[in-house]
Amino acid sequence: MGVMEIIGIAGSVSLLAGWRLYLCLFATGIAMRAGVLPLPEHLAALDVLANPWVMGIVGVAAVAEFLADKIMWLDSAWDAVHSFVRPVGGALLALAIVDPADPAAQVIAFVLGGGAAFAAHAGKAGARGVVNTSPEPVSNVAVSTVEDIATAGLLWTAFEHPYVAGAIALALLAVTIWLVLTARRMIRRLFGRPTGGQTQPPP
Repeated sequence: MGVMEIIGIAGSVSLLAGWRLYLCLFATGIAMRAGVLPLPEHLAALDVLANPWVMGIVGVAAVAEFLADKIMWLDSAWDAVHSFVRPVGGALLALAIVDPADPAAQVIAFVLGGGAAFAAHAGKAGARGVVNTSPEPVSNVAVSTVEDIATAGLLWTAFEHPYVAGAIALALLAVTIWLVLTARRMIRRLFGRPTGGQTQPPP
């Protein structure tokens, strides 16, 4: 596996962890135990995810996140609690993927992985805060379901086709930037200074 493929996988998984950390961990463990995801020796550090105890704990957390993420405002509270957990989880996943024989590369992977996960988390949390301003819960459930499906599909693609993992990481980064900018514009529109008819010009 080439360096660019490894970097692509690390970047993709880190970004996805910013959306669904527990789903990333649980899906990877399931795929490994079922033999669907035969990781090369270079990624042997991820074997811990197939441990039954780890899978049990992560599975419960994934179900809790799945349910909480579909309830208006509870999802934002869940995101707030995980503002530290997701970046650290993304950083550790990147650390497990990058070559352990190169300490410098691992430090870079840890920092960049955490940064990528935090950026994805910030985009998700900001966009979800905007969605929650809608009076109906359908939008919230729809957005959450799309995130679930996208995370599972992109995670499988990143491991099954490492050569496209870099493109996936770039696409996710673009989506994350778009979400952050969109959420910022919407928040300014919702909470900015009101305009139009608010003040009268002096006589």
